[in-house]
Amino acid sequence: MKYKILLVDDEAANLRVLERLFAREFDVLTANSGAEALTLLTIYDFALIISDQRMPEMSGIEFLKRAAEMRAQTVRIILSGYTDVGDLVESINSGVVYQYITKPWTNADLLQTVRLAMEYYETLRTQLRFKQENERLKARLRSTVRGFVGFAMEMLDMRHSKVSRHSLRTAHYAEAVGQRIDLEGDDLEQLYLAAFLHEIAHLRIPAHLSAGAASLRGGELQLFLEYYQRGVRFLSDIPEFNEVATAVNFQHERFDGSGYPNNLAGDRIPLYSRIIAIADAYDEMRDPRQPISALDHESALTVLRSDAGDRYDPELVSVFCDLDFKHIGRDSASVPIGARELVTHA
Repeated sequence: MKYKILLVDDEAANLRVLERLFAREFDVLTANSGAEALTLLTIYDFALIISDQRMPEMSGIEFLKRAAEMRAQTVRIILSGYTDVGDLVESINSGVVYQYITKPWTNADLLQTVRLAMEYYETLRTQLRFKQENERLKARLRSTVRGFVGFAMEMLDMRHSKVSRHSLRTAHYAEAVGQRIDLEGDDLEQLYLAAFLHEIAHLRIPAHLSAGAASLRGGELQLFLEYYQRGVRFLSDIPEFNEVATAVNFQHERFDGSGYPNNLAGDRIPLYSRIIAIADAYDEMRDPRQPISALDHESALTVLRSDAGDRYDPELVSVFCDLDFKHIGRDSASVPIGARELVTHA
């Protein structure tokens, strides 16, 4: 199949010369003004546009800027006299113009430039195909993740009606800490999602063991840990959740090394896990499942400070205690882009 190219020039003689030059190799359409060329662009998808610079009513650069908005992957070449070269620098640097050809041109040089432009066009098409496929895969993945998040929260809420709200608040707090320590982009999204899903590891734990590892001994403790790992695998079986699963897996490690499941200590505990442990503990103290044991804000911070260095990372506790809690929104359901979008639309 021949590439379709568009030639634009207000001088009919120039159009005839160019059309004869390219007709053998390409499917050629012509226009004698920028306005006429724009109309053709609404109908046809061109691989290449070659436009004269000096035309009445609309210059070549003005036309090609509009053409770039309409057909971004079309390669654009401009024909220009030597005196116009200075005006083309910005257009070339900005990507509006792929190349300029000075008048008078030689046919051999112009043909060679156009052939190279066709190679560039194929590169652009390949990149566009990859980009479109990547976007489709991302959309499919986000749909899968959103469905999983919604399903997981429904299952957790069946066990206790407060779980989803607790998870959302924990995610808010964790994200606020992440922002304070300069996490951003994907790192911040992964932290947010891990904090929101931190209760998932408890999903497989039977009700008679739900009091937690601290109150269990012997066989019951071992059984609890086995069920906990099953809950973690519920996340890790999804390849896109590997980082989230790691954060959830180690959220009960203690800074002094006496936690579970691996007795990790200090910086050996993943950063997300250390953040989630603090955010989770604070919200559990402020809004426990047994309301009679709820602590006010300052009392909860006091408990965190007293456990810093033993249970929690002292530097992260300090960061947490310095947060502006009035702007985090304990009862807000509004959340940011990325992982938050998955949570709020689940």
